[in-house]
Amino acid sequence: MSTNVLAGIDGSKHTACVCDYAAWAAQQLSASLVLLHVMHKPEPTMLLNMGAASTLSAQDSVQAELADLDKKRAELAREQSKLILEQASKHVQQAGYPEPRTISREGRLVNVLEQYDDYADLVVLGRRGNNEDDSPERLGGHVEQVIRTTDKPLLLTDGDYTQPQRIMIAFDGSDTTRKCVEYIAKSPLFKGLECHVVMVAGPSEEKKAQLEAARQQLEDYGHQATAALLQGEVKKNLLAYQDRQNMDLMVMGAYGHSRIRLWLLGSITDLMLQESSKPMLILR
Repeated sequence: MSTNVLAGIDGSKHTACVCDYAAWAAQQLSASLVLLHVMHKPEPTMLLNMGAASTLSAQDSVQAELADLDKKRAELAREQSKLILEQASKHVQQAGYPEPRTISREGRLVNVLEQYDDYADLVVLGRRGNNEDDSPERLGGHVEQVIRTTDKPLLLTDGDYTQPQRIMIAFDGSDTTRKCVEYIAKSPLFKGLECHVVMVAGPSEEKKAQLEAARQQLEDYGHQATAALLQGEVKKNLLAYQDRQNMDLMVMGAYGHSRIRLWLLGSITDLMLQESSKPMLILR
């Protein structure tokens, strides 16, 4: 069965970054790269009922013109989608990767992605989109919806592309984060990458043992692995470690336990996804 990396693009200035990370992931996974552009489906333009102030024939005439405008707008949207996909495909090929498959669909991104849930092995999206500004606290409105609906690994990009060399795993000892470590250990996506397993917790023997077991599992699968046990506020310590160690990518479970679980459920989009300057891989 073939492996597929699905990259959602929108033609914004963030598109190139999404394409670059998706192409890198496809190469690591020996997978096919698929570029997806989703067109917004506009509501048909309706003529206000003017009652006796307007004749029936006049209303019919104007309504017909509005229908023609809606048709033209839809045609232009399809042309724009085609152009966005062509430019993105060209960008990928100029970077030395094979020509990707391209798909254009109409609707809402979250709904379209659900249709490809059985097809995609990894989904790549930009954290910000065409309608968002560049302030750090602004997050694409699509992100939280997709996180809550997709069961697939979700790579969220931001800023300029940097080929990942060092990754950081936010670990709390829960089943979810242990599954994250297992996924990273076994997946060719992370082959050749230096892995840091980072836990923010009190220095108990149980936590130390959990952390060491995670580090050892990564090492057993051939990864260069480092473990770090930090104390204090979770978000502050993870962000500080990420910057201090110059991490290229952070990996987190969509839901965890203990303090990190409360932190994530408080609102993942309002916390780490907003404040981290690095790409994030979200795993179930």
